[in-house]
Parts: sequence; structure tokens; C-alpha cells
Amino acid sequence: MMLHTSSRQRDVQVAEIGSQTTVLRSRTWDRLKFEVEYARQRGTTANSYLIQGDHTALIDPPGESFTQIFVQELEQQLDWSQLDYIILGHINPNRTATLTVLLEKAPQVTIVCSKPAAIALKAVKFDRIQIVRSEDTLDLGQGHHLQFIPVPTPRWADGLCTYDPQTRLLFTDKLFGVHQCADEVFDENWKQLDDDRRYYFDCLHAAQAKQVESALDKLAAFPARAYAPGHGAIVRYSLSRLSYDYRQWCQQQKSQALRVSLLYASAYGNTATLAQAMTQGLIHSGVSVEAINCEQAEPAEITQSIQACDGFIIGSPTLGGHAPTQIQTALGLVLSAAAKTKLAGVFGSYGWSGEAIDLIETKLQDANFRLGFEPIRVRFSPDATALQACQAAGAEFAQALKKTRKLRSPRQTSAPPQTDRTAQAVGRIVGSLCVLTTRAGDSHSGILTSWVSQASFNPPGLMLSITIDQNADRLTSPGDCFVLNILKEGRNLRRHFSSRSQPDLNPFAQLETQLASNGCLILKDALAYVECTVQGRMSCGDRWLIYATVENGQVIEPNGITAIAHRKSGNPT
Repeated sequence: MMLHTSSRQRDVQVAEIGSQTTVLRSRTWDRLKFEVEYARQRGTTANSYLIQGDHTALIDPPGESFTQIFVQELEQQLDWSQLDYIILGHINPNRTATLTVLLEKAPQVTIVCSKPAAIALKAVKFDRIQIVRSEDTLDLGQGHHLQFIPVPTPRWADGLCTYDPQTRLLFTDKLFGVHQCADEVFDENWKQLDDDRRYYFDCLHAAQAKQVESALDKLAAFPARAYAPGHGAIVRYSLSRLSYDYRQWCQQQKSQALRVSLLYASAYGNTATLAQAMTQGLIHSGVSVEAINCEQAEPAEITQSIQACDGFIIGSPTLGGHAPTQIQTALGLVLSAAAKTKLAGVFGSYGWSGEAIDLIETKLQDANFRLGFEPIRVRFSPDATALQACQAAGAEFAQALKKTRKLRSPRQTSAPPQTDRTAQAVGRIVGSLCVLTTRAGDSHSGILTSWVSQASFNPPGLMLSITIDQNADRLTSPGDCFVLNILKEGRNLRRHFSSRSQPDLNPFAQLETQLASNGCLILKDALAYVECTVQGRMSCGDRWLIYATVENGQVIEPNGITAIAHRKSGNPT
């Protein structure tokens, strides 16, 4: 039964779980850290496993918060001279601290890990390292012929699972765990773990669902009788159910209507922690997230993700006053591949000045991307307040994304049964919604139109089409002037101009306006405007086709999105 009390001290629970195989569960009954993954405050266990055949291997020693009590308990289980191998499912600074103590006591030990982990270990001066790859094995004797399965993910590029055919235990490290502390070693009460398991998955794996699915495919080849994860109960009674749940949860992430690409690099783990908190805000708001560690990803993967997403967020540390090279590369790919209608976000951690965050923000704004939240800057390691801010920013980004999607989506109506198919096809041509304002003496008129397109670069020119009864007489001759007001999504100015303009109506009565230099009206609530001069016109079918050059213009709201006219038919209504 789960105990929700801080009166129990940290300890190490020891239990035999298979032939010559022992679990050492370093336990805390309180919330371990302020990070989002521990927010349910159920405590946790850091599970380590000891296999003692002809040779002895220790799998996944705990982090430094448990170092002292773990080392004391391990001394009760073996003589230090008997320890031959330490196998790492992943490496981080916390685990490195415990490794340092273990290697002082047992300098003969060989560390077994993946290649990415070996690179990190060599950087902190660990030398006795054996790199293992897929299909590599390690024979401990007495049937413990260990097999290794690399399971890299964006968050744990060095991920490694281990299978022991003697006990049919599959040591899964970060997969299939749960942050809950209890006295039960196995999952006898597995139904009570459902909510905590799902929360654990959402925090740690939802943003890397694609890689988790790949890992599940690899692990399915091993006939395990139990999963031995890095946290929580050993999975024996609900093994098939939890495997099924993981696949379902991955599919649910992939099937969300909106998708965010979260690109990051993390020099010391701080930016990755911020990314995790932001991911939770997005996921809890019903948005799918694809996390990409730019230090490991290929440019093609980043480009593909950026093109497929509805919005993107970039997280970066600041190193020597700059963003890491991998982030600079990713930013270049974003600027070249992402549509300007995609929502953007920026966050990061820094030690002193945080120039990388400012650089990314400036580049995105200069490229006319709209930001879904104010950039988040966190100095040094994030605290609970910073993580809450990131989670809130993720939720804010999701809501802005949903609003943008709703505004862009045309209203779905059934086409009249007799509508001509050609007309339906022509009706799929869309255009920017604009209000064209003209002037005759003291009289101002406005025309709602979406029949506008750029016609020339030098000089900058527009082509527009209007009917004769849309005050076309005011655009008759070369030299006639008008202002083209480009409307903004979400701001309903069109209703003031929805009927055909007539001289006795004043559609500007309830609108804020100002005079352009050519004397026509600018709508202050428009997204942008351009002042134009007619150069020529010609009759085309039932419309006048007018060519005009642009003399002046300005963007009124840099973060807005152009309103688009959607039609079901190319026939007149």
C-alpha cells in the first residue's frame, strides 16, 4: 500500500527477483525534485540491479541523492573486489556522481554502455569503458549471457536496455517506469498504477513517441517474463497490458489534430528540463509534440518536422555569448523551410547574458513569424517557478495555435447538388481579403474584395479585378489613387463592406481611419495597407482588370495573419 507521509526515512529495499539477481530499490517517500515528472508527489524509487554469476554486474546505479545509502547497502551484498561491470541504461551528471564513488571503491570495474554514453563518460575522465551495440553480448557465466538493445531517444540519446535470458528479465531503464514509492517490489496492484503510469509516460515519453514506438518494436523480440525499469514496481503482472498501453499512448500522440515541433539543445541539462516542462503544457492542452534534440538530429529530420508541424518552439543555451552550432543550423533550416503562418516560440537558459535567446527571437521576428508567448529566459538551473512558467507558456502556445487553426479553417458547408464541377474547382482559388478605399471630392467609398494579386516586382505593382457597379468609375484613368487595406484574421471588418458600396452609405462611421498621403482612407484595424496609383485597366468578361503601382505602404500589426477568402464555387452568388 502506498504511504503518503514524510515520516519515513530514505532507505534501500533489497529483494531477490530471479536466479542470482537482486534489486536494490533506493526509495524516497517524498517528492524527489520540483521537476514536472514528480508533480504527483508519490515519491519514487531508483532501481538498481545486481547479477552475480561467475562475474558480477551492477545495472543502473542511482543518482547522487541516493549515493551514500546505496553504497552502504551495496557493501552488504558483495566484496568490492567482486564487482566486474557496471551497465548503464543512460548517463547524466547525477549518476556520474555515484559512479565516481563506486569506481574509487572498485577501480577494476569496466563500464558497459552505448557509444553516446561513452563519449560523455570520457569527457569526465572515465577510461575503463566497453561500448556495446545492437546484438552485442556479455557473458557473466551460469547462463547470464546478457544481450544489449540500444534505444536512443531525443532525451536519452545513449539509451540502452539489457536482456538476461537466464531470468528472462528485461532491464528497461526509463521505459515502463512509474514515480511511486511503495513496499511492493512487483506490480501486484497494477490497476492502481494506471494514472501514475500514464502521467510518467506523458512527462518522459510523449514528446518522443516515434522513438518509443521503435524501441517497443525492438523489445518485442525478447521473450521477457518481467520488465525491470529504473523507477517504481517491477512489471510482471501487467506486462502485456503496459506494453499495449504504451503503443496506444504513442498512437494517441500521433493522432492529435495539432502538432508542435520542439527543437532544443542542452549543454548542462537545464534547457532540456525547461523543454520537458513546456512539453507538459502543450500535451495537457491536447497538442502533439515532437521533441528533437538538435545535437543528435540530422538536418533532414529537422526539416521534415518543421514542414509537417503547425507551430515550432526553439530552446537554446547560451555558450560564449552565442547559440550552439546545432541550434544555429536548426534556425537556418527553420527560416528556409517553415511557412510564415506557423506559430513560433523561444526559450532558453544561460549563465550570464543570454544572447542566444535574443538572437533567435530577433531572427524569427525579422522573418515575420508570430510568437505564441513571450520568450522565456532562465538563468542557471531552473527552479519551480521557472518550470511553472514554461508549463504555462506551453499551454498558452497551444491555445494560440488552436485559435489560429480555427480562424484559418473555412466553414464546411454542403455544396449545392447541381453545382458545376468546374465552378467548384475554380472556387478553390483563394485570395487575401482586402478593403479597397477610393475618394471623390469629400466622398469616401470602400470595396470588399479578394481578387487581388501582386503583378510586378519593379516597379512593385498589383492587379485587381472589380465589377462596374463597385464604383469602378473612380479607378477609370491612369493616375487615379486608392488604398488597399489588407485585413487581419480574427478582426471582422468585412461586415462593414459586405454589401455593394453605394454613395449614400458611410461604411466608415464606426471605424477608426486616417488619411493616406494620396487622400484615401486607411483602416487602422487592418493588418497592413498599400497606397496605389492606377496605371491602366482593361475590360475582361464581367469585370474590369486594373493594374496599379504601389507608392507607399506599412504593416500595422507585425504579428497578425492575413485574412483569406474561401469559396465553394467559382460561380457568382
